[in-house]
Amino acid sequence: MLRLEKLTKIYKTGDKALNAVDLEVPQGQVLALIGPSGAGKSTLIRCINRLVEPTSGTVTLDGTELTGLGSGGLRKARRRMGMIFQEYALVERLTVMKNVLSGRLGYVPFWRTLLRTFPQSDVDEAFRQLDRVGLLEMADKRADELSGGQRQRVGICRVLIQNPAVLLEDEPTASLDPKTSRQIMRLICELCEERNLAAIVNIHGVAKTALRQFPGPALAAHCFGALPDRCLCLD
Repeated sequence: MLRLEKLTKIYKTGDKALNAVDLEVPQGQVLALIGPSGAGKSTLIRCINRLVEPTSGTVTLDGTELTGLGSGGLRKARRRMGMIFQEYALVERLTVMKNVLSGRLGYVPFWRTLLRTFPQSDVDEAFRQLDRVGLLEMADKRADELSGGQRQRVGICRVLIQNPAVLLEDEPTASLDPKTSRQIMRLICELCEERNLAAIVNIHGVAKTALRQFPGPALAAHCFGALPDRCLCLD
């Protein structure tokens, strides 16, 4: 269970991005964040894993208050929070397999991180995840040889191999064409259902006029290509 209580973020400029947000996302639920640019969607996601420090309020994941953790505790807690980025965040010169295995860096000794060597069990799991998303034959290709949709699938595999409790997805399809975007969102929904994962997905490019014209679930279904469990509209 992911729980936000009175989560607030005020930037140094005085702009209030989040104002006392209360939210619960249980395991297995996919929550779509819908709203125009500047509504605070990315800030909310990044306050959860503390890439952005909240001004006040609490974030709790499975009983652990993340906002009260020091640097060591936060590094450990981030193992359980998978982040899927708009721009993929892959190492372009590395192979697909090495990019996927980087999701295990938080679990292996420091010397393994330097040499990028991993236990065979991690390698086997990486192959399983690549097979699940249809990229098994791409394991030895460099990341910069892939299409946008393929790169995002590699990013999804990297997150899943972390064995996260929650997925945080910051505009995961913003750089993709509409058809590929819907394919990626359907895949994410399927994986969350299979693994009983909580997920928060920031949907990009939704104008205020669209928010007024369409109800949240219908708009999210159009953007996802699948129907999320819940929608939260920020404007």
